[in-house]
Amino acid sequence: MASSRSAYGSMAVLAAVVFSLALLAMAASTTTYPIGGFCYESTYGEISDSNFIARRRSVNSLLSGLTAKARSNAGFATSSAGRGDAVFYGLAQCRGDVSAGDCDACLAAAAKQIVSYCGNYTSDARLWYDYCFMRYYEYNFVGEVDTRADASLAMRTSSEEMDNPKAFQRAAGKAMGKAKAQAVAAGNAGLGRAKEQYAAFVSVYALAQCTRDLAPPACAQCLSTATSKLGQLCGGAQGCRIDYSSCWVRYEIYPFYFPLAAGAGRAAATDMTKYTKITVH
Repeated sequence: MASSRSAYGSMAVLAAVVFSLALLAMAASTTTYPIGGFCYESTYGEISDSNFIARRRSVNSLLSGLTAKARSNAGFATSSAGRGDAVFYGLAQCRGDVSAGDCDACLAAAAKQIVSYCGNYTSDARLWYDYCFMRYYEYNFVGEVDTRADASLAMRTSSEEMDNPKAFQRAAGKAMGKAKAQAVAAGNAGLGRAKEQYAAFVSVYALAQCTRDLAPPACAQCLSTATSKLGQLCGGAQGCRIDYSSCWVRYEIYPFYFPLAAGAGRAAATDMTKYTKITVH
């Protein structure tokens, strides 16, 4: 009997360890795995070997500076590096609700992965993660609203739609409207979160955020464009997100932003096998 109890105890410990490792893996994937990207290679003539080296040096310096600045500025930074034909501009921003540790991990991963993701000759590179966004470009885009459809990321859940798509869409629209209002309000750093009840045991959780280089009117413009696409692209999907380079919106039927509701556990990572990428028009 003693050996049986010992074996059971060992199995329980092993199960706890496996569960803990699974949670750590989920956390790592949430912060360090890109869910999408956009890459554009400049077509403005040939790039000489010397200019290529200068451009790579500028990008490397830019990315290093962005992560350092964002770490000391609550997860947001803009910067530039280089000169002449080798100058690049960059922006890094974490989702406004994540912890400093998760933010740092996400931006560190982005700085390492963005060049390899897009290639050495890329003049406009963007990476979206669950917890952060990073971009560099040879043109100074800081402060400008960017809602280009071809340079965006949109996904919806691939599971069946809700039983009453129209009613669900209304609930999602209400939640997103509240989140948008919070995001453009003074003092919220471009972040809004809201919850709306759809049915007795189903709520819709919504998040809206702008990059912090945008003034409130520009933020409102960007979010209005994004939210106007939700009904068209998402219908009654259980979850949907539209990410531009200047703002992003997302809703789900489970808590995915912080602080989490009591008893919700850790915010779930985006399981890419349960989402379908869609084209923004």
